[in-house]
Amino acid sequence: MHAVPLVATTRGYPDTGYTVENIHAGSIAVVNTEGRLLAWAGDPQVQTFTRSALKPFQALPFLLSDGPARFGLAQEELALLCASHSGEQKHLAGVRAILGKIDLDPGHLECGCGAPLYYETNNLPVPQDQAWTPLHHNCSGKHSGFLAWCRQHGAPTAGYVASDHPLQRAIRTALADAVNLPEADLPSGIDGCSAPNYALPLASLAHLYARLAQGGSDARLGNALGPLFDAMTGRPDMVSGTERTDLVLMTAGGGDWVAKIGADAVQAIGIRSAGIGIAIKIADGNNRGLHTITYNVLDQLGLLDEGKRAVLERFRQPQIKNARGTVAGDIRPMFTLQRA
Repeated sequence: MHAVPLVATTRGYPDTGYTVENIHAGSIAVVNTEGRLLAWAGDPQVQTFTRSALKPFQALPFLLSDGPARFGLAQEELALLCASHSGEQKHLAGVRAILGKIDLDPGHLECGCGAPLYYETNNLPVPQDQAWTPLHHNCSGKHSGFLAWCRQHGAPTAGYVASDHPLQRAIRTALADAVNLPEADLPSGIDGCSAPNYALPLASLAHLYARLAQGGSDARLGNALGPLFDAMTGRPDMVSGTERTDLVLMTAGGGDWVAKIGADAVQAIGIRSAGIGIAIKIADGNNRGLHTITYNVLDQLGLLDEGKRAVLERFRQPQIKNARGTVAGDIRPMFTLQRA
């Protein structure tokens, strides 16, 4: 199977209609907690770099060794371990708090520097007189969790992003066990934050999120996923940030949906009440239409009541506006899910 058209962007005039300008193809997988494929579009087995959608599962070695209890992490701090945060003050304070509990400082973070996502997401100019530090990087919460594992296990804190570091070996082993694949079958690459990232069949990513949504009742991982689900759904503002889509999705879900976006147009969602996981990948990595696809997957699966539609309406078929604010087109779905 191959990627199929999922979303189109159009251009034209409101009074005469719009013409398709761009088409973005990709794949979708919907599976249940046993991993059975329920619905799909394109190739549900396409090998997909998980990017930041992997973050809850990169925290697995820390959870499996009771790391959060060892260092007394609060729920909002545990949420940060799974976050692509926006660099708001509460996020920076949370990462500082984690680092303080393990007697380290932001200088130990190896995620690199970057302007907070808050500015881009909220259409604000990036301050030009600000010196950004690794603390501001959207992955600094995940990296503080990496450092906490190192402190717990007496591993070197320097070089913890190297693929042969004991932490990264532990993550790879835990992930391979979670998806029931040999480690050799997990292609790896360097992520934007310098840590190793892994490619999985898209359906396997969906399966991970179906299981994450069930929390502490996983046959392979025991209770490890429970605290992660509770933290992500209890503090979705710490997982993402103001006006970010994961916050909007988890708010709409009302504690039933766990959601995590990944770079280059990856989206994963777990729905507790339905017992399913959803994974989406746009093949060309352009995420302009990702949220429209996500809305329409949820809609086709019958998961949107009137209240959820109202919260997510901005994603259904958003307008495209030019620099003057004039409507020039829209973003519209092009797919129908196939059913098993």
